[in-house]
Amino acid sequence: MHATAVQRKDAPAACKHYTSLQQVPYDIQKYYHQRYDLFSKYDDGILMTDTAWYGVTPEPVANQVAQHISAGAPASKAVLIDCFAGVGGNTIAFARSGRWKRVYAIEKDENVIRCGKHNAKLYSVEHKISWFHGDCFDIIKNELSPLGQYSVIFASPPWGGPGYRTDAVFNLTTMQPYSLQQLLGPLRQLTEDIVLFLPRTSDLRQLAKEIEDSKRVKAIHYCMEGASKAMCVFFGLSLSL
Repeated sequence: MHATAVQRKDAPAACKHYTSLQQVPYDIQKYYHQRYDLFSKYDDGILMTDTAWYGVTPEPVANQVAQHISAGAPASKAVLIDCFAGVGGNTIAFARSGRWKRVYAIEKDENVIRCGKHNAKLYSVEHKISWFHGDCFDIIKNELSPLGQYSVIFASPPWGGPGYRTDAVFNLTTMQPYSLQQLLGPLRQLTEDIVLFLPRTSDLRQLAKEIEDSKRVKAIHYCMEGASKAMCVFFGLSLSL
C-alpha cells in the first residue's frame, strides 16, 4: 500500500506534495531523490503535478541561466517572458534575479500554473510575476506584442518526454510538440533576443542554420556534478563568458 501525498485544500488534486518515497509513482521516483536540487524549499510545501517532475530545471541551473540572461540582455530590456513556465523553476529564478521590472510566465496546463503560482509564493516573488494561462504563441501575439522592444524571451519547450536521453544527437526539426522552426518563427515576431533551453545533445548544425545575417549565437552547457543537464542557446544577447 502506498502512502498518500500531502494535499492542500486550496489546490487541485493533481497538485501534489510528496513527503516520502512510498507516496511517489514508480516512474518519477528517481526525480524525487533529486527534489532538493529541483527546489531548495521543497520541504516548505512545493507543489508539482506528476508530469511536471520530468521538466523542472534544477534550481542551481535555473539560477545560473537567470544570471547569464541578466548579464547579456541589453539595458533597454526590462521584461522577461517565460513561454513554458511549468511549475515555476526558471520563472522563480528570473524573478529572484532582481533584473526585470516584470516577469511574464505563460503555461497552458491549468493545474501546472496553479502549482507555479503557489511555488512563487514560497520564494516570496509572487508580486514580481504575471501569469498567463493559455498557448504561449497566442498570448505573445495577442496580449504581449506591445512589449516586444522591451522583452527577452526564454523558452524551455517540451522535449517529447524523457526518451530524448537515448539520442546521441537530438533532432530539433522533429522535436515534439514544437520543432525548432515552429518555435523561432513566432518568437522572432516579437524580439530577436531569445534564449532556448534545449537537450544537451541538440544538433548544433540545425541550430547554425537558424542564425540570421551572420550574427553570432552562443550555446552553453549547464552542468551539475560534472554532467551536462541541458544546453542554452542565446540569440541576440551579448555574453562575454
